[in-house]
Amino acid sequence: MNYEMAQETASFIKSRFDEQLRIALVLGSGLGGFADRIQQVTKIPYEEIPHFARSTVQGHAGFLVIGRVENVPVIVQQGRFHYYEGYEISQVVFPIRVFGLLGIKSLILTNAAGSIRTSNRRGTLLLIRDHINLMGVNPLRGVNDERFGPRFPDMTEVYCRDYQNIASEEAEKIAQERFQKGIDKEFRRILRRGVYCALSGPTYETPAEVRMLRLLGADAVGMSTVPEAMVAHQMGMKVLAISCLTNMAAGIDEGFIRHEEVMETGAQVAEIFEQLLRRVILRIKEFENY
Repeated sequence: MNYEMAQETASFIKSRFDEQLRIALVLGSGLGGFADRIQQVTKIPYEEIPHFARSTVQGHAGFLVIGRVENVPVIVQQGRFHYYEGYEISQVVFPIRVFGLLGIKSLILTNAAGSIRTSNRRGTLLLIRDHINLMGVNPLRGVNDERFGPRFPDMTEVYCRDYQNIASEEAEKIAQERFQKGIDKEFRRILRRGVYCALSGPTYETPAEVRMLRLLGADAVGMSTVPEAMVAHQMGMKVLAISCLTNMAAGIDEGFIRHEEVMETGAQVAEIFEQLLRRVILRIKEFENY
């Protein structure tokens, strides 16, 4: 997937929505409902978009949604492409390349992940502060086109600290409001920070692998997000990433992991999650003066 292909796709999207976009979102498993509540929508099936792959996983609708959230223009990938689906890694990150050529400066990545820490139970939202890439592939491998970014991008701060602080502040406000309204009987934090580890999938991890990941310092494990974050960072975008911890990783709880469980938990936290995204989008707009 080269620069000219990304440019062609960006031109196609501009022909469908000519307003300048600055904020993009990628919605993970069970979290795509947020896109259904965007206003003034232009909704494009992936199969109509030049050079886009197809999303084949349950919980990934397969639409590019363009519209407004609280009057802020946004573009949303309602369902992503995964390396385990058999795509080349260049196809997986291709939408991010396109976002960069559209002028996107702020990218919000979301995913469903397994919790490695017993203190972070199902339904917790995890603010990704760093990652470990164990997918066995790097999206920047191969010939580098300097128009996308530098050959050797620094990875010290892939996830923007200012955006992390914004998300933490808004999550705290939501938690306080829910407690004061009596929705939650006791005050509980809805957002924690941690390290996300990406593996290739599609199998869930073994209990032995989960113990290894805990020793490496990971708080959550999943099968996406990291390649997208790396490419966005290379292209100069500021990245915010949030995991919905939909299940406990293998060996932590009794029983087996089911994809249906992932979807169920995503639905349960959808209201809080969407409320947080709306607030964060507004704060980013104000912070960046878009």
